[in-house]
Order: sequence, then structure tokens, then C-alpha cells
Amino acid sequence: MESYSSFFQSQSGYGNSRSFDAFKNLYEISPVVQSHLKQVYLTLCCALAASAVGSYLHILWNIGGLLTTLACMGCMAWLLSIPSYKEQKRVGLLMVAAALEGASIGPLVDLAIQVDSSILVTAFVGCAIAFGCFSAAAMLARRREFLYLGALLSSGVSILFWLHFASSIFGGYAAIFKFELYLGLLVFVGYIVFDTQQIIEKAHFGDLDYVKHALTLFTDFVAVFVRILIIMLKNSVEKNDKKKKRRD
Repeated sequence: MESYSSFFQSQSGYGNSRSFDAFKNLYEISPVVQSHLKQVYLTLCCALAASAVGSYLHILWNIGGLLTTLACMGCMAWLLSIPSYKEQKRVGLLMVAAALEGASIGPLVDLAIQVDSSILVTAFVGCAIAFGCFSAAAMLARRREFLYLGALLSSGVSILFWLHFASSIFGGYAAIFKFELYLGLLVFVGYIVFDTQQIIEKAHFGDLDYVKHALTLFTDFVAVFVRILIIMLKNSVEKNDKKKKRRD
């Protein structure tokens, strides 16, 4: 009995030390970096709100498409070319880029509303929870612990690119599309962790460009949201088809 009690005490002590170490990592983040992260996430929230406005404008006037996608990419490139001290201009460009991005995914959002509006809400809430959890995991982890993921995630993006390129030439198969969808979700969830920890690490070394960092996290959020929404739409359509077949 004594051996069992000592075993459980050691396990609980190990768990407590792990928890203490995890929260201790938060205290290692300096007040300057904490203030920077608050700016980053506040700017990210504003960008997501602008994106929602862009999607709403598409639903009203059907403006989303290739032109808004190209305009969004142009705004992002313009933003990155402007010096960091021109904050107002860069924030404005970020909001315009976010609104254009929202308009670009507007057709998908409109489709989700037509199929089942609850899917859109569930996908956004699920994406927000996943984003928050993985961002918190990056903050609680040891410094530089997840930076090794950079090369692995880049390889994943390369695989996604070539899969998309091959399917556009040779024709897309359902299995390839499904694999590409879930692999893309896994890759961009990984980017949430990697980019969060990279932002913290850069801020420790004096890179406090919150606009660029918010843009990075915004692209991660949208990439994850789009894939979750497509997966949920696909599952909903398949369920409806099965119900129709049973009725027939």
C-alpha cells in the first residue's frame, strides 16, 4: 500500500510541476510582449469584423470573386511594403484587405446560409475555439518549442499546392479533395501554433509590428475557418442526401 501511495503522490507531484512550469512560461513573457500581444489580438478582432462586413456586402451586392481576391492580395503586398511607423495607413490597408477577403469567401458563406445558417455560426465558433486553444498552447509552451514546425508546415503547404495543381489539370477526385481538405486543416492549425510562438519570439527581440503579426494570424484564422465550413457543409449535404434516399 505504501508503494502505491508513493507512486500516486509522485505522479500528482509531476503533474503539478508540469502545470507550474506551463504557467511559469507565461510569466516569462515580458510586459512589453504582453502589451504587444494585446495589440495584435485586438487588431485581429477588428480585421475579422471587417471580414464579416465584406461577406455581408457580397450577400447584398454579389461583389465577391476573382477581382476581390486579387485586390486583397494587392492590399496585403502594399501593406507589407509600407514602413512600420506609418501605423494608420497600414491598419487601414489591413481592414480593407480583410473586407476584401470576406467578400472573396462570401459565395461560400452565402451557400452555408442557404443550406443551414447554423452551420456558419458553428463553424465560426469552432474555429474561434480551436484558434484560442492552439494560441494558448503556443504561449504556455517553452520558448522556441514549436518553431521546428516551420519546415514541416512548409512541406505541407507544398504538398497542398501540388495536389491542387494536379487536380486542376487531371481532374479532381473526391478522395483527393477530401485528403487535401483535411491536410490543409491540419497544416493551418499547425501554423496557428507556429506563428503565435514566432510572433512572441520576434517581440522578445524587439519586432513589435503588430499590424503585420495580426495579418499573419488573420490569414491563419481564415484558412482554418474556410476548411471547417467546407467540411461541415459537405457533411450536411451528405446527410440530407441520405435522408432523401431513405424517404424515396
